[in-house]
Amino acid sequence: MESQHSMTINGNPLSFSVGETILDVARRNSIDIPTLCHLKGASPTGVCRVCVVEVAGARNLLPACATPADDNMAIKTESARVVEARRLIIQLMLSSGNHNCAIRGPDTTDWAQFQLAVQKDDDHAELCPVWGDCRLQDLAYRYQVSGEGFERIKSPYPMETVNPFIVRDFARCIQCGRCVQACNEVQVNNAIDFGYQSSRTKIITSGDRPLKDSDCVFCGECVQVCPVGALVEKNSRYSVRQWETKKVRTTCSYCGVGCQLDLHVKDNQVVKVTGAEGAVPNYGSLCVKGRFGYDFIHSSDRLTRPLIRKNGELVEGDWDEALDLVSQRLGTIKDQNGPDSIGVLSSARITNEENYLTQKFTRAVLKTNNVDHCARL
Repeated sequence: MESQHSMTINGNPLSFSVGETILDVARRNSIDIPTLCHLKGASPTGVCRVCVVEVAGARNLLPACATPADDNMAIKTESARVVEARRLIIQLMLSSGNHNCAIRGPDTTDWAQFQLAVQKDDDHAELCPVWGDCRLQDLAYRYQVSGEGFERIKSPYPMETVNPFIVRDFARCIQCGRCVQACNEVQVNNAIDFGYQSSRTKIITSGDRPLKDSDCVFCGECVQVCPVGALVEKNSRYSVRQWETKKVRTTCSYCGVGCQLDLHVKDNQVVKVTGAEGAVPNYGSLCVKGRFGYDFIHSSDRLTRPLIRKNGELVEGDWDEALDLVSQRLGTIKDQNGPDSIGVLSSARITNEENYLTQKFTRAVLKTNNVDHCARL
């Protein structure tokens, strides 16, 4: 029988299992330790240092995400020393690149003055596209930190907008490495990694080519895990604020895996799609079609009435006429050529019940097993 292991966090005695980190134990017991670089399911790096904690007897503050839990550890997660270190770390991040996270919003000033303050602060004409939905901004507010006090370091790299799905803003990148881990350890695409050194360090593809010319498959995993505005969806950038949307859980309609999606809906329009975190079978991960292929939902080309070919042209008809025509034609083909001359292809964009009825109709009425589904192709 495995012996009991125990430690204390903020004076609370807690048990742990061998292999757990301090962060694992804290989160399991609903103790909040902030993180930026930590990515569930990937190797802990401790690179951001935001999760540092004070361990009794340790000379330095230790990263909770990368430090194994040990017997008799006495840990403080919000001591004066810890808070001071986190404030400095956040301040350094805010001073590196374009981050208007800490600028006060237009609650008491007009929007024009707010935009002028943004531009003055980071030499950027636009408000960050994830303003109000940024982990760095949350931490800046939590610890009351701004980027003042350090000389601002401007990014030497221009924004990349040439690919069809993702905008890469290197000036907003904090080099936490979450996108690299998501690409290499979660999706195992190995399309990006850290490149160059010192102040010129950035996340690059092989040969530092644009994403569209690289091994990237545009699954968008990097976008979903980015804690700041360095990686954003091109179609939804500046089109909607996060708090203006409602999340609707659904199942992806493209294949038979059954990935769980969160549709971000505003005014009855889907404006963005994200993977449902923690939901089986995909646990937040998606492919390029699941994440970006939702434009068909509101397409003007979608049929709302049946089209019937008359005199060589497709014209709108009513459902009774269309169903009568299909029934007549199927009966004629079956009588003349036998049931196996007919094949039925079903769709992932209808419900399971409708797909069941489709195969039942094919086998029981048409008397053929020639039925398939687009999700298998």
